[in-house]
Amino acid sequence: MSGTTIRLTTAQAIVRFLAAQFIEVDGVRTRVCGGGFGIFGHGNVTCLGEALYSFQDTLPLYRGQNEQSMGFAAAAYAKYHLRRRFMFCTASAGPGTANLMTAAALAHANRLPMLMLCGDAFLTRLPDPVLQQLEHFGNPTLGLNDGFKAVSRYWDRITHPAQVIQSLPAALATLLDPADCGPAFLALPQDVQGWTYDYPEELFVERTHRIRRQAPDSGEVAEAAALLANAQRPMIIAGGGVQYSGAVAELTAFAHAHAIPVVETIAGRANMLATDPLNIGPIGVTGSDSANAVAEAADVILSVGSRLQDFTTGSWTAFAKDARFVSLNAARHDAGKHMSLPMVGDAKLGLQALAKAMTGYQAPATWTAFARDERKKWDAYVADNVRPGNRPNSYAQAIGVVNDLCDPRDRIVAAAGGLPAEVTANWRTLDIGTVDVEFGFSCMGYEIAGGWGARIAQSETEPDKDTIVFVGDGSYLLLNSDVYSSVLTQKKMIVLLLDNGGFAVINKLQNNTGNESFNNLIADCPTVPEAFGVDFVAHATAMGAIAERADSAAELGEAFKRAKRADRTTVIVMSVDAYEGWTTEGHTWWEVGTPQVSDSAKVRAAHEDWESSREKQRRGV
Repeated sequence: MSGTTIRLTTAQAIVRFLAAQFIEVDGVRTRVCGGGFGIFGHGNVTCLGEALYSFQDTLPLYRGQNEQSMGFAAAAYAKYHLRRRFMFCTASAGPGTANLMTAAALAHANRLPMLMLCGDAFLTRLPDPVLQQLEHFGNPTLGLNDGFKAVSRYWDRITHPAQVIQSLPAALATLLDPADCGPAFLALPQDVQGWTYDYPEELFVERTHRIRRQAPDSGEVAEAAALLANAQRPMIIAGGGVQYSGAVAELTAFAHAHAIPVVETIAGRANMLATDPLNIGPIGVTGSDSANAVAEAADVILSVGSRLQDFTTGSWTAFAKDARFVSLNAARHDAGKHMSLPMVGDAKLGLQALAKAMTGYQAPATWTAFARDERKKWDAYVADNVRPGNRPNSYAQAIGVVNDLCDPRDRIVAAAGGLPAEVTANWRTLDIGTVDVEFGFSCMGYEIAGGWGARIAQSETEPDKDTIVFVGDGSYLLLNSDVYSSVLTQKKMIVLLLDNGGFAVINKLQNNTGNESFNNLIADCPTVPEAFGVDFVAHATAMGAIAERADSAAELGEAFKRAKRADRTTVIVMSVDAYEGWTTEGHTWWEVGTPQVSDSAKVRAAHEDWESSREKQRRGV
């Protein structure tokens, strides 16, 4: 390098650095930062806004309607690109930044890269206290942005322009690291954003990154292979890490070579096609009878790319107490959970190494046949469960209609409430990597915002396909403004708004634990003198979308066909029953707190019934 410098503001240096970063995936080189989502305020408009203006063609900036939804969109964008690309979010100091915290938590829980560039109070403190500043009398260095330390994988406050020379590469390394991937937060004091420094030009030379693939330790491979090779009833749990590693082909080949049944986590949905004979179904609380029957009987379980959260493990009641676990994971923390035999490393390389070490092994034919028979029974249940006319309008029926009519490469997005469970249990995967069910943070409001972010990403690679969002009325009312965003930016979505009159899935949990319906369904809110429904069709139409109501599964099908042909976002509203129509099979036990004492006999009886399954809970750490 020449050793020459260029004088830039802190904000200009950040933007120029981001524009110079590329990534190579399967021989194709593209910019690692796809752009950003931004809402400007006094904390970021004058300096960071000035810097972004000059790069608006290189780093397109999408103006959000709400900072939280911007973060959700960024998370969905990163998930679509399998964590190989990310978006930044910029928010002003104070409430704008505070609104990003929920989205940061979602990205943290789901191990998704998202860069936050957020305004902060003046470093000099000369104008203190400033508008929207939180004052801590005993610690003037403490502010709102410090709260993001709990929901960031990398956190820094830029207190001098030269600091970004170290901080930016460190933040980028976190965003692209398979083991530590998650959100990165940079607090940008308003004065420091505009301060200048003579930066080395080499900081802004284009650089091409590649995702690190760590091979597992040979000793760990040998130990894992020996355990699996002696298994009589082996099973594979396929998590989201399989897709992030690009290890779908290796997973499928490994399973077929050794005749080992595979079950999927929520994050791992669409690792295998529904028609694959070794795909035994989704596991856990929102799973399938087939996967859970296999899990209960398995003696050795190979977990690949899963953090083994409670919905996967049935709060650790889904498995035999003496079952042994092997966990292949890029993150050491995840690989060692619940006394697993760890294989710390990349899923693709790990499966390849295991395959070599297990040459000649096949699971007993009776075991594989048992798993396949269980899947056939589950397929028959799902076929009846999604059948129109079998009960009042239901989530499952709507899912079945869309499943039958969509393109195999359309992307499905769902999140909190009852729909994640219903999509996980009833969706029949048509193509690999086409399902995004956000249940790591189970975050209401992700659906439409995530759909917008996913559609932005999808339009970069598969513009002729659709992003299909399943959302309940509760989540829609919480965060719907990106219907407008999608129309403004011409990023078409198809939104299935299934209205059950409130927070029906929590009402269901309330009832299942012996409690009376209270404050979940609109009709059961004590502060609502007279309940009424929202005109969602009129509301969506007012935001520029095409919108219509369907009163039956048949009408939904015709409306969906019209939505496929439409040139902009379409919202289809269908009422579903709040009490009937739930998927009743396939659930494992799930630990929730229930009252040990109560005046209600129903609550006491439900507590005893709930606790009766606790004896199955594994005590591993």
